[in-house]
Amino acid sequence: MSTEKKTLTILNETIAPGESKEVNFDVANLHTSTPVNIPVIIERSKKEGPTILFTAGIHGDEVNGIEIVRQLIAKGINKPKRGTIICMPVINVFGFINLKREFPDGRDLNRVFPGSQKGSLASRVAYKLINDVLPHVDYILDFHTGGSGRFNAPQIRVAEGEIELKQLAKIFGAPFVLYSKNLNKSFRNTCYKLNKPLLLFEGGKSFNIDDVVTNSGVNGAKRILKHFGMLNSNFKASSPKKDCVFIKESKWVRAKYSGMFKPTISLNSKVQKGDPLGNITDPYGKLNYFVKSPNAGYVINVNEAPIVYQGDALFHISTKLNDKS
Repeated sequence: MSTEKKTLTILNETIAPGESKEVNFDVANLHTSTPVNIPVIIERSKKEGPTILFTAGIHGDEVNGIEIVRQLIAKGINKPKRGTIICMPVINVFGFINLKREFPDGRDLNRVFPGSQKGSLASRVAYKLINDVLPHVDYILDFHTGGSGRFNAPQIRVAEGEIELKQLAKIFGAPFVLYSKNLNKSFRNTCYKLNKPLLLFEGGKSFNIDDVVTNSGVNGAKRILKHFGMLNSNFKASSPKKDCVFIKESKWVRAKYSGMFKPTISLNSKVQKGDPLGNITDPYGKLNYFVKSPNAGYVINVNEAPIVYQGDALFHISTKLNDKS
């Protein structure tokens, strides 16, 4: 971990210790020639310390992550006791404007890192983030949500073997920590290659703001800041009510039939093999198929779509826990 320099120059702006500044992360205008300003909110303490970056909105439809970072700013949690906090609530502002996950060119920002200065619009945003912001950062907390109507239980995702991130995940205190591989060309994988520790938070679903998910994200961020001695004395970071459940392996339960779908099990529930999870019916009263759990485990994602097709993912259930966590 590096310590602060006396001045921080980022995106062509200089921020002195104890200074607050909003700088512009600009890449391209809209097709109407209207400028698109992506605000980057930077708060610096006069005391030296680490620099933490809070990001959200890599996917334009994941508004619950955006809400978490918004609350960190609105409540003043981003004003550090020491060090620097950088907040980027909406990285994919183009998708946010158009209410879409992807960029206008159809590309998923989280599959084009580290990007290219002369590539697609998404690739250029990725390049600017990696080259103009990340060099100044020690740690990143990146907030995401589930997509396509699938509601994620609040969870942190880390790759196996990342010891420091595993400890930070415990400190964050989400209900679940899911071991998952770093995907090629993702923001997380690029940060890993650059030796920039990143905690990825998943919670809720697209186009939805949920208070439980938001509180989990905000409280976890406060615990991380407290761990680094950065949490302002105006705030308290309460311990999580339960220990994190570390999930080593998990799998999706998929729809055996197409039809109208209704889950009957609650998110976060612990189920046994054969327990009913929901049912699939048809509009004509002829089909009533009960979806049952294929194994014991925790339900960490539920599909809330009322209509499903054969093969659609319905429930994400743990299959193997890491008891040595």
